[in-house]
Amino acid sequence: MDGHPGGEAHSRYLIELAFLPPGSRWLDMGAGDGAALALLEASGYHATGIDLAPRGGAVEQGDFLHAPYADGRFDGILSQCSFFVSGNVPLALEEAARLLRKGGKLVFSDVTRNVVTLLNQVRQAGFAVRHLEDLTDQWRTYYLERLWREDACLPRGKGYSYVLFVCERM
Repeated sequence: MDGHPGGEAHSRYLIELAFLPPGSRWLDMGAGDGAALALLEASGYHATGIDLAPRGGAVEQGDFLHAPYADGRFDGILSQCSFFVSGNVPLALEEAARLLRKGGKLVFSDVTRNVVTLLNQVRQAGFAVRHLEDLTDQWRTYYLERLWREDACLPRGKGYSYVLFVCERM
């Protein structure tokens, strides 16, 4: 689970912040290798994952910007380092709102050039922000390690923040 800062501990933290009961239905938008799906399942949740290029057998191949699921199907959505690289953060947030039931929780952490803009995009998509953390220092450590290993998927340049959001679908 090193595809995002904080690894498994960070994923657990996001899931805990949602305060959803066992048995809730979760979607991981940008599920990658499916590690967070396994964590959700082990915690008593029903989990589905979608990714353009899945690297795990439990992850469905597909575009989370146009997910093939019914409106309001999920109680929780998890996304880690995926909305920014989708190239269309507002659409990712709108799709998350469509997929969540009213009162459902979106928990995500991601890179942004402008936290205020991201906050406004979250609100415009129909979410109330219940928790927000700046984890930029943690991301910088992760970023430097990934650069050392020559990972090409990271944003280049200064001026980025890494933030964690807990949002409720209104």
